[in-house]
Amino acid sequence: MAIVDRLRQLLDRHDVRHDVITFPKAFTAQQVAHNAHVTGRRLAKVLVLRDDRGKDFLVVLPASRQFDPNAVREVTGRIGTRLENEAELQRLFPDCELGAMPPFGNLYGLPMYVDRCLAREPDLYFEAGNHHELVHLHWKDFAKLAGPFQAEGCLHEQLVGARG
Repeated sequence: MAIVDRLRQLLDRHDVRHDVITFPKAFTAQQVAHNAHVTGRRLAKVLVLRDDRGKDFLVVLPASRQFDPNAVREVTGRIGTRLENEAELQRLFPDCELGAMPPFGNLYGLPMYVDRCLAREPDLYFEAGNHHELVHLHWKDFAKLAGPFQAEGCLHEQLVGARG
């Protein structure tokens, strides 16, 4: 499976400069970063959550960080959130390999919340709908194509003595 058509069409329609990086297949964000030789703070990790009202949404954070349910609740205002199961991921992202969703909620009709630490980087990398390709974009292009975001805030666990 190659970069998903809806993402490729979006990039082409807006004539956005991007790179596609091929790497040995990997299934966790840390493995992807390692195999693609990309720093975890510039690799976007996409989580699909459901709130207590049954509403799905995306949370996007640096691959080097773990999401914090309390921070997600604080930023999104959503309570009772849980990670979606495999069957739901397949239903919501039928054109993607399981767990390799690109961070474009607008392409899938889902609201998206982005960790502000990603915006501090000049560019970012993300899985292209499969477990062996990354797309590399400038942050400004990503924000223009993937936005508007529902909110930007800190969505990850804070490390003692560390910022962002």
